[in-house]
Amino acid sequence: MISFLLSAGFTLNAQENMSRADVLFYQYQYQQAITEYLEEQEKNPLSNQQLLNLADAYFKTGNKEKARTIFLEVFKRDSNMDASYFNRMLLAMSNENSGDRVKAFLETRKTDFTAEFLENVQFNFDLMEKEAAGVLDFQLFNVQANSSTSDFSPSFFKDQLLFASSRGYKKKEVYGPTGEAYTDIFLAYVNITGDIISANHFKGIPETPFHQATPFYAESRDLLFYVRSNIENEEMLFSDEGKNTLAIGLVDSSGEFRYAFRDQNTSFYYPFFDEQNEKLYFAADLEGGYGGTDLYYVYTNNGLIMSSPVNLGPRINGPGNEIAPFIFENSLYFSSDVFYGFGGMDVYSSKILGNDSFSIPVNLGNEINTKYDEFGFIIRNFGDESLLGYFASNRPGGKGKDDLYGFRVAEKPGIKTFALNGRIVNEVTGIIVPEAYIKVLDGSGNVLKELYAADNGTYQFEIPWEEGISLEVTKDKYSTYRASYDEAQMEAIQGSLFDISIAFIEDLVEEKEGQTVIKLNKAYFRRGQSQITPELALELDKVVDIIQKFPGLQLRIESHTDSRGGGATNFRISQNRANAIKDYLKSQGVPESNILYAIGYGEDKILNDCTNGVYCLDTFHKQNERQLIVVLNYNILY
Repeated sequence: MISFLLSAGFTLNAQENMSRADVLFYQYQYQQAITEYLEEQEKNPLSNQQLLNLADAYFKTGNKEKARTIFLEVFKRDSNMDASYFNRMLLAMSNENSGDRVKAFLETRKTDFTAEFLENVQFNFDLMEKEAAGVLDFQLFNVQANSSTSDFSPSFFKDQLLFASSRGYKKKEVYGPTGEAYTDIFLAYVNITGDIISANHFKGIPETPFHQATPFYAESRDLLFYVRSNIENEEMLFSDEGKNTLAIGLVDSSGEFRYAFRDQNTSFYYPFFDEQNEKLYFAADLEGGYGGTDLYYVYTNNGLIMSSPVNLGPRINGPGNEIAPFIFENSLYFSSDVFYGFGGMDVYSSKILGNDSFSIPVNLGNEINTKYDEFGFIIRNFGDESLLGYFASNRPGGKGKDDLYGFRVAEKPGIKTFALNGRIVNEVTGIIVPEAYIKVLDGSGNVLKELYAADNGTYQFEIPWEEGISLEVTKDKYSTYRASYDEAQMEAIQGSLFDISIAFIEDLVEEKEGQTVIKLNKAYFRRGQSQITPELALELDKVVDIIQKFPGLQLRIESHTDSRGGGATNFRISQNRANAIKDYLKSQGVPESNILYAIGYGEDKILNDCTNGVYCLDTFHKQNERQLIVVLNYNILY
């Protein structure tokens, strides 16, 4: 009953400048609107909006070929058509297996969509082409409690199941757009196999003569959320524009009803209450969204709304309609009629990554999804080793326009992917590093993904699961991060934000004595000796680390003494010390090719007045005893 979900409750009174066909269209009388538009077209050309209405009417009545033809006609006139119409045009095209043509049209509007959405498109196209979807064995069944009318929107209610139906409880009036009765909520039993039996009208909410549907029960709070026609004193409320909308209501443990969310100009659909975080999720077509209906959440306090709606963002919401959010084990399930699915509404899953971010939504595959509409997906544990879930579909072979389908499956649905997000940060300062280049490779070194971190240093990517991957992160004047991960490590790092540190060369070098040297703290040899001390080894280990990070650096080791002692002796000691430093670096893995020279200067380059025969305090003599690691090719590299 997608027509109910995306239009229920709207009644536009005939307005000036509307043709009879327009009125029929806006009253959801699509077949009659088609006939009237065609008659009007014989007398006068239709406007672009009327042509779009006609295309929509064909689309909603299942004639995708005619819808596609008219959408394309309008697109030729106005290539900047609204994103939701553009999505339906591509969806009508994709129903004819014209994938390459869909991609070509998308390319013409590429700059109109977010980077996240375009990544979603490419990822799901790749999965569809590889036939990676639908790898789980779903034991699917049409439930016994279905009727000859529309049954949809399943929801767990303790050990039973709630759902919406237009089977006409107490002879409810017919709702024109669907040709069936106004919807109501029913309760059924779940038997030991997971089938749904013995459906009866649900007594836990106040009765109304109008729509009541899409329930969600929050067991820990004993709150029942659902949508209902926006009414007051059993009369529909209409906006100044003649609209009657769907509102979200709730019933608490005392049985008291109150509206949780309503607006006379906007309908709200499919509430889902995250009991842990007290977030109320829902679908709505609010201003500033990404297409048709988007998914949002608000913060609540025992069901009372405590914030403005927060859009789930372009990773979840696209130019189509997104509805029916459901969270299970840190995955968000929802339905969307975005054009890159199998057709109509498809069910997708996305991992919740934290900080209001999500992984790429992945199509659940052709064991759940068809070219028809699948929506209202729910799932929970069933016994010790399996999962049980339900969804609605209008696929052929059911008992009514929409039927409830159950499924049993051994594992959580969704293509297994590797998703990672975090920040690229400066290893020394902890400051974010913008626009670093990130490369993901498989075990054979083939590139799986290339991307750049954002201006704020954040990154996010997702790839189909691999047995092992490698990450490389590079940026000019920064070290290269390289690391490989096996499957166990991949599972561990994708569970939370994963920051990657890289070193900035300018943090590690400084100018001394007219040359670029590696930053080291003062550390001394013992008087007259050339053995590496523990204190000096700690500083030289910094050089080892820098060469590992910047393997292209070419070094000159300089050792200097003070003026105390004979000049020849000082030359010999300083050379021995330079050689000792070189030998230590080599022993710690620094290639000899990185060390071009090791030179002892003795007392030739005194920095102050403490020369031969001049009395100086030990502190001033110490200024002259020093070891420098000079970067010879710094200006060439950077």
